[in-house]
Amino acid sequence: MKILIIEDELGLAQSIMEYLSQKDYVCEHVSTVDEAIEKISLYSYDCILLDLMLPDGNGLTVLETLKKENKPTGVIIISAKDSLDDKIKGIHIGADDYLAKPFHLSELSARIFALIRRTQYANNNSVQSNDLKINLLSKEVFVNDTEIILTKKELDLLLFLIGNKNRVISKNALAEHLSGDMADMLDNHDFVYAHIKNLKAKLSKAGSKDSIKTIYGMGYKWVE
Repeated sequence: MKILIIEDELGLAQSIMEYLSQKDYVCEHVSTVDEAIEKISLYSYDCILLDLMLPDGNGLTVLETLKKENKPTGVIIISAKDSLDDKIKGIHIGADDYLAKPFHLSELSARIFALIRRTQYANNNSVQSNDLKINLLSKEVFVNDTEIILTKKELDLLLFLIGNKNRVISKNALAEHLSGDMADMLDNHDFVYAHIKNLKAKLSKAGSKDSIKTIYGMGYKWVE
């Protein structure tokens, strides 16, 4: 899962990134409105954490841009501006949640999990597709009644494919999802093929049907 943190308090941003990275999120950080708008125009995110008071403007401008581009990313406003007007305006524009500073990182993590569960998995704590069942809380994966052990990247890849079931996902999009904007700095995206190959092998060994289809010249698709 990929998170964009839009926050100009560098100490807070670093603390959030370190904490969420331990929860297996891929985190990126920007500190201005202009940087944020550039990011959301180039990349997709599972959740955006948005401060309102930024050096070059109001964070609500970012939210307005996001909605104009019809991107389905969930947004949690994190701001010291705890006025009712800000909350109402943010929710009306399209924010999904509002968390006033100061807050506990554990609560922020719980809000992110709840948002992603609500927007991507219909409020369920488990995901089921074909003969697979994934417990989002324990991060356990079962093929029928057989548990398979996946790496963090393999699990993230599996969830991303299932979350976009029956849609072709390009290798570039998978690379970006797994590595964030670091993907742009890599000479190639062969690591995506390696993760796909290993994931398919583990699923096959457990007796799962071949649900990951290679669409040559385009990418990969989870067929349900």
